[in-house]
Amino acid sequence: MVQTLRKPEIINIARREGKVTVEGLVSYFGVTPQTIRRDLTELAESGELERVHGGAVLPSNTVNIGYAERRKLNQASKVDIARNCVKHIPNDCSLFLNIGTTTEAIAAELFNHTGLLVVTNNLNIAVILSGHPTIEVVVAGGHLRNSDGGLVGDLTRQVVSQFRFDLAVIGCSALHEDGDILDFDMREVGVSQTIIDRSDKVFLVADSSKFDRKAPARIASLSDIDTFFTDQVVPKRCAKLCEEAGTRISVAVPESNRS
Repeated sequence: MVQTLRKPEIINIARREGKVTVEGLVSYFGVTPQTIRRDLTELAESGELERVHGGAVLPSNTVNIGYAERRKLNQASKVDIARNCVKHIPNDCSLFLNIGTTTEAIAAELFNHTGLLVVTNNLNIAVILSGHPTIEVVVAGGHLRNSDGGLVGDLTRQVVSQFRFDLAVIGCSALHEDGDILDFDMREVGVSQTIIDRSDKVFLVADSSKFDRKAPARIASLSDIDTFFTDQVVPKRCAKLCEEAGTRISVAVPESNRS
């Protein structure tokens, strides 16, 4: 495939998968690593991709990628993380699930639980749990973000502040290796900060691709989290921070590796 056709396909792969690797593209296109590195360098210079170790990601900016694309990214990893996380969610507790495709995966794995009060600012989660006979669902009203069914803003934050949760499970858009938990929408950030403040225990669920992304708004630090559920070993600086803060890291075992 000539370069003029190869470059758009590289962009399409990055949009589907969130990241492209030199090794993966060499196999996909049947060209040399040098050719792929040159393509990635040129795409980075034009602002269409951002180079990272071993490959490239979609460029960082102040706008999140579309919801439909986020749902497709790392689907298997999200399910693995969700199945690992729900093992640590007890029955008969109050639980907050915030906006995010990984928290939606968690909602889908809660059908063996009983006696839960689930509060959420995610309409997709409310729909997922609406048919469960023993899970009570409360939707925290507010400004509806049409792009992903999220409810954000001051009204949502005020509703959340009226509760005290046994446990909150939150997602995020990006993670800095120094431990900062990041997002794009300041209205959502304010809600997430209130969720953390009103919860006795907080779980963060985020796959490893979040370390390859950037977002401008800080929610909190991993030191504010009780357990971080992810799919791969985290960067050393982040792991050290978690160790010093007493934040537990739980890495999911892929379904294909379970005996």
